[in-house]
Amino acid sequence: MTASPIVTVSGRTTDVQGRFLVSAGTNHFVTDSRGGPDEAVQAGELLLSSLASCALGNIQTHARERGADLARAAVTVSFERDPDDATRYRRIRLDIHLEGVRAAEGRELVRLFTSSCPIYNTLRRGGTTEVALTTTPPPTPSATDNDRDRSGPSQD
Repeated sequence: MTASPIVTVSGRTTDVQGRFLVSAGTNHFVTDSRGGPDEAVQAGELLLSSLASCALGNIQTHARERGADLARAAVTVSFERDPDDATRYRRIRLDIHLEGVRAAEGRELVRLFTSSCPIYNTLRRGGTTEVALTTTPPPTPSATDNDRDRSGPSQD
């Protein structure tokens, strides 16, 4: 098995508390934290968005490959926070609606999606998550700045 390419998304803070600029390839977008301005999409919503996008793309691709007459697909993804552990979601739910296919074909398309989507399966089964940290210390004052700080007010 050959190694998969590593996909990278980066983000940085902005001058607005709780507002971030995220870059994915050549795409750039604004996100907010729960304590931020509450004007842009938040991290949990981005997680749900990635799952919805993967579900739709995966189902549409499998329908085309199978020659299914899928006219339209829609998905609503929701999460419920764990009331006993605010650091996790108790439940993530996908409501999928497929038009133009019979129930058996729809179930097969959903099975193909759930058996092949890396986002769905990482959320369902978990995976390795690593955190690496680098820091840049604040600038150290120069010797002349130290002398000025110790000299006190001028004595004119």
